[in-house]
Amino acid sequence: MLSKEKQMEVLEAYDLTKSYRSAGQLTGVDHHTVKRLVVARALGTEICAEPAVRSKVAEAFADKIIEWIEHSNGKVRADVVHEKLVQMGYRGSERTTRRVVAALKAAYEHEHHRVYKPWITEPGAWLQYDFGTGPVIGEVAVVLFCAWLAWSRFRVIVPLRDKSMPSIVAALDRSFRAIGGAPTYVLTDNERTVTDRHICGIAVRNRTALDVASYYGVTIATCVPYDPESKGGSESTVRIAKADLVPTEYNLRDGYGSFAELDQACLDLSAVLNARPHSVTRRPPNELLAVEAGALHAIPAEPYTAAFGESRSVSWSSTVSYRSARYSVPDHLAGGRVWVRATADELVIVAGEGSGATEVARHRLVGPGHTSIDDAHYRHHIARDPLGRTPKATKPSEEAFLSLGAGAKLYLVEAAAAGVRRIEARMAEAVTLSSLHGRDVVDRALGTAAIAGRFSEGDLGSIIVHGAGATRPSGPPAEHSLAAGTAMWSALGPEPDDEEDER
Repeated sequence: MLSKEKQMEVLEAYDLTKSYRSAGQLTGVDHHTVKRLVVARALGTEICAEPAVRSKVAEAFADKIIEWIEHSNGKVRADVVHEKLVQMGYRGSERTTRRVVAALKAAYEHEHHRVYKPWITEPGAWLQYDFGTGPVIGEVAVVLFCAWLAWSRFRVIVPLRDKSMPSIVAALDRSFRAIGGAPTYVLTDNERTVTDRHICGIAVRNRTALDVASYYGVTIATCVPYDPESKGGSESTVRIAKADLVPTEYNLRDGYGSFAELDQACLDLSAVLNARPHSVTRRPPNELLAVEAGALHAIPAEPYTAAFGESRSVSWSSTVSYRSARYSVPDHLAGGRVWVRATADELVIVAGEGSGATEVARHRLVGPGHTSIDDAHYRHHIARDPLGRTPKATKPSEEAFLSLGAGAKLYLVEAAAAGVRRIEARMAEAVTLSSLHGRDVVDRALGTAAIAGRFSEGDLGSIIVHGAGATRPSGPPAEHSLAAGTAMWSALGPEPDDEEDER
């Protein structure tokens, strides 16, 4: 059965083309359907896009088809029904079977459709939360924690690295502080962090979840398993968050370079959603939250830090000890205290107090006696490498030499490593030559000498002369020579030829 909107679209296409086939091609329906709609409109009768399903071939098997549909709760496929009917002697086509099954399934759906009673919420009563798969950052899939305050429709979106109990507690604490208090009930799915198991359909609560609920003064409730309709507000928040925050070809959003960038994007999206009027209340959630805040109860000033793990002091080497192994933390935390907890194969480190408690580091677990160091944690560290010492001037003469450039520093390092004697004299010579040939020329010559290992007296001047393309003088010109010439021999005439002597 076509919807009313689709019927109007088909008729509009026919009025434009005046052709059943053309209108069918434009709207994606059969041209016979277009004809029935046009004829019904012309006769002024009720428009019906599909005729009633009548099949004498399938009529004898109708009861059996209805039995299979009811047994499968309306989910059996038409091709499966056709195969079973053929085995029972059915001679109809598969197309006929599909039409009959579709009609009977539609009747079953109408008869057994779930009826929803409107949920009348009250201020400060319910908060729902759920999880969605977020973007991938650093080859790790982030989890989106989506909370929804039922009466005001206020939304909070928090990115998490996992769905462990400490992460969820931190997200709940952040949500409570964002809305300015805690509601009476918190509704969620039957995650293992909340429900250990079910006995006779009754959920057995996780002990840590009960401690957290008692700490914040809320009652944690879980919906019926496999029944997402019972918390539609948080489900809707998850859909909105995934559609906007996860990079796809539809939203044209670029990937995230860091977890902090995603966290800021979640804050921005939450601010937008809470500032615009809701489709149901016609008022912004921020405005309604100001009213609902009076029905929320206060929460402790500090978060439930016991869920963050064990307390550890940070040494001045910016590391913490856990099970006889050491793990680095950002260097600005040196001398302070942090919380550490171990997951399946990682160590999570949390720092901060109150609502500012955040995850600061995450390491792969290592064995006793080993150390896991992240170089990014030592941004303010001054390197002191004994194998990579940097020359530093301690008096004016040294400063004058080092100011020549990188070649001078390399020359000093290489000469000192080679144990060259009278290095100070070579340095003074280089400073003197720089006033004659220029600083850049001498600096390049010093670099060449350091690479070639030429540290003897006169080597630097030789390299400078060679680099300038100069040659040594070959001596005074011949006209200024003091040696006796051969001009006197010209008076004696040429020597006789050998042939004349033989004659």
